[in-house]
Amino acid sequence: MKKTLLALLALLSVPAWALDAPDQQRLSAIQQEWAHIQYQLPEDQRVAAFEKLASESSAFTQQRPNAAEAWIWSGIVTSSWAGAQGGLGALSKVKQAKADLEKAMTLDPNALQGSAYASLAALYDRVPGWPIGFGDADKAQTLLEQALKINPNGIDPLYFWGDHLFRQGHYAQAKEALEKALQAAPRPGREVADSGRRKDIQLLLVDVNKKLK
Repeated sequence: MKKTLLALLALLSVPAWALDAPDQQRLSAIQQEWAHIQYQLPEDQRVAAFEKLASESSAFTQQRPNAAEAWIWSGIVTSSWAGAQGGLGALSKVKQAKADLEKAMTLDPNALQGSAYASLAALYDRVPGWPIGFGDADKAQTLLEQALKINPNGIDPLYFWGDHLFRQGHYAQAKEALEKALQAAPRPGREVADSGRRKDIQLLLVDVNKKLK
């Protein structure tokens, strides 16, 4: 009986779908292409490039519907596509990104070190509130606190936390979070993303420091 219970608990701790080697390569390709578009392409080329990548990431979710990682990256790509497009026309994409990230959290909230929490929080922070959108700073904070419990030293959750604090007027705390983000360990295979995110952080720190003067 004890062995049966232990076996059951072990199964419960395993993600709903473990990515095999080809799936890992597919995920890595999406991550790298996202970083290329986000940080290396001219702005006027990003909408079309994200649209193409969104189609690929959506296909990944259809073929691996139980893989939280696929849903996370579909959400990230779709939200980035919306950000590149801008305007009210992007709201439908933002809502789709939200749905994808929420789906990932139902499958495995800890997938990719809790990336769904941080990415969804960023949407709540950036999308207009009711009646236009679903923006909600309190929900963003709750999600970010959970993201940081899972990945307290990650460059992305710390950046989004610093950005959230800046938006709320907590400039000293924002600076502390952003400076900690700059010390995050490099992610193998994510060099372009890391470099781009550090630039995001440094740009935000300029605004933070202006507020602190």
